Amino acid sequence: MKIQVLVVDDEWNMRNLLRIYLMKEGFEVREAATGSEALSLIKQHAFDVILLDVMMPDMDGWQVCKKVRDESQVPILMLTARSETKDKVRGLGIGADDYLTKPFEAEELIARVYSLVRRYAMSKISSPPEVKLHYPELSIHPEGREVLIHNHPVDFTQKEFDLLLMLAQNTHRAFSREELVERLWEHDYHGESRVIDTHVKNIREKVHKAGLSYNPIQTVWGIGYKFYLAGEHHDS
Repeated sequence: MKIQVLVVDDEWNMRNLLRIYLMKEGFEVREAATGSEALSLIKQHAFDVILLDVMMPDMDGWQVCKKVRDESQVPILMLTARSETKDKVRGLGIGADDYLTKPFEAEELIARVYSLVRRYAMSKISSPPEVKLHYPELSIHPEGREVLIHNHPVDFTQKEFDLLLMLAQNTHRAFSREELVERLWEHDYHGESRVIDTHVKNIREKVHKAGLSYNPIQTVWGIGYKFYLAGEHHDS
């Protein structure tokens, strides 16, 4: 079965170029010129990856990314002419999986797409039951990728969940930002490690809003972050 790719860009020339690159590789390509059109297509079709331009007139790529993440964990590769670190951190912080600055080579684009598709497919492969993690007011179920606070589910993006789980599974370790980036992106992201700060901020805001009475991620000054040890016990 062909890899299904959605290209979202308001510029016809860029959509056409991307379509040529992707179809030459044997991918099935659909196109959207606006954010609204993209969201409509995403509801109708199951895509393996989305190439999403940031600067669009009706709804920018960041807004589209947020709306997609409310419904799906399909990989999103942000495309933009802006190379500022803060923009990359913002995109990755709201749920994008990777970030590519225009102009780029066809080979790099295709390599990024394959990498995202491979990782997404691996994340859906069933595995043996994993150990559930229980803390006061908070439970994490790795197999179902579910976080419960006061027995109510809380929604996290894929990277937010992965970060929280990694810290919770290694409660006696303090991780540097660089190590967390390397583990979460598996060498596919080479940008600013401060993107971890954005994910931590999002996690803290979500658990606080859900009623958790303590901060589950502690800052370790001069190093990075570690999980808060609060009445830790595990069961299967």
